[in-house]
Amino acid sequence: MAKDRPVYMGPRLRRLRRELGLTQADMAADLEISASYVALLERNQRPLTADMLLRLARTYKMDMSELAGDGGAEQTARLQAVLKDPMFADIDLPVLATGDVAVNYPGITEALLRLHTAYREEQLALADRGVEQEEDADAPDPVAESRRFLGARRNSFPLLDDAGEKLAREAEEAGGLAGWLKAKHNLRVRRLPSEVMAGSMRRLDRHRDAVLLDDALDGASTQFQLALQIAYLEMRRDFDALLKDGQFASESGRRLTRRALASYGAAAIVMPYTVFARAVEARRYDVEALARQFGASFEQTAHRLTTLQKPGQERIPFFFLRVDHAGNVSKRLDGAGFPFARHGGSCPLWSVHHAFERPREVLTQWLELPDGQRFFSIARTVTAGGGGWGAPKIERAIALCCAAEHAHRLIYVAGEAPPEPVPIGVTCRLCHRSQCMARSAPPIGRDMLPEDFRRSHAPFGFAGG
Repeated sequence: MAKDRPVYMGPRLRRLRRELGLTQADMAADLEISASYVALLERNQRPLTADMLLRLARTYKMDMSELAGDGGAEQTARLQAVLKDPMFADIDLPVLATGDVAVNYPGITEALLRLHTAYREEQLALADRGVEQEEDADAPDPVAESRRFLGARRNSFPLLDDAGEKLAREAEEAGGLAGWLKAKHNLRVRRLPSEVMAGSMRRLDRHRDAVLLDDALDGASTQFQLALQIAYLEMRRDFDALLKDGQFASESGRRLTRRALASYGAAAIVMPYTVFARAVEARRYDVEALARQFGASFEQTAHRLTTLQKPGQERIPFFFLRVDHAGNVSKRLDGAGFPFARHGGSCPLWSVHHAFERPREVLTQWLELPDGQRFFSIARTVTAGGGGWGAPKIERAIALCCAAEHAHRLIYVAGEAPPEPVPIGVTCRLCHRSQCMARSAPPIGRDMLPEDFRRSHAPFGFAGG
């Protein structure tokens, strides 16, 4: 019978000692071993025996499972995800070796993860630089900064997911979000008319110990605003820790990103990661059914689906887009590697732009990009505002998109053979489909052909088509 693999937990032991405020000599005295042996354990030059684990648990009144942790499973999963980047494709990186590095050298692992995140942020920054020549190149763009921060991390923040699950359990025990606010912060929830709220959906009134909500909010929005208030109260340190690793040229960019993290935290409370991840598989990613199950809106649920990339518990990676009637993009979230246009509109052949013609109906579409990549998309309109006669509201369309190889897991496909995909481009200025009748501009870097009446079926004729 094979011997058990030695357990090395040096960095975890060092972290424990520092959290307890002990020197190596103090810990050695507590455990009745030598200080040099503690140093060897912390440097992973000696394995942590079962007897030593028991001593630690007894001496410091700790649960064995808490001490053992997950054996570096999360770090291993994060490192393996990073090493799938195409830039590492020509390097032989055995899974076992990756696991050894993550478990035995967590500091180096964390350094590599941070370095790769910084690299991704800089990549996205370069993609933005110099695209819109009419704007001041030196002026920071807070929206672009926030999108880069989220995109470099694939819109996944396990720290907030864990915090959200804990808060969701506490809220359930307290009888709901309002009950939790009352029990934990002595805050009661009051609903006030829109004219009293003066344009605010939610306000924290410290003077009267109350969370004030606009009474025009529907059930899903009410729940989300309460969760958002809880996120601001309980996750501030988490937000600060995440923002510390970001690159922001403006305070507005940092504030906008904090708002995005707060919304992420609220979604993690309303739709806790583990429960939600199980539900999406059981319901085969039926967005409307999931929204009803968790008391969320269609858009909130679609947004949450883009975040399910927690290492070791990944689900289908999605790309999310929200547009208005004029084609303006107000939200982009990329967890699927979809090469969306970083500036300007998207392809007019994409069904998200036709969703306004069939309000509240889910439209499905198979897509193919010029490089042959195929995706599956669902699109539907969503409405914001309203709540009473004459109250202003706005209608937008959202699209949720995944790679074609994942589409069979979605209820919208239902085992049918995919039809011929619609050929689309990222945006007209980057698309080289010469016969596209929907084109609004010739592609960058392609010479126009002399006027040719034989090409009248397409708005532009250009060389190499």
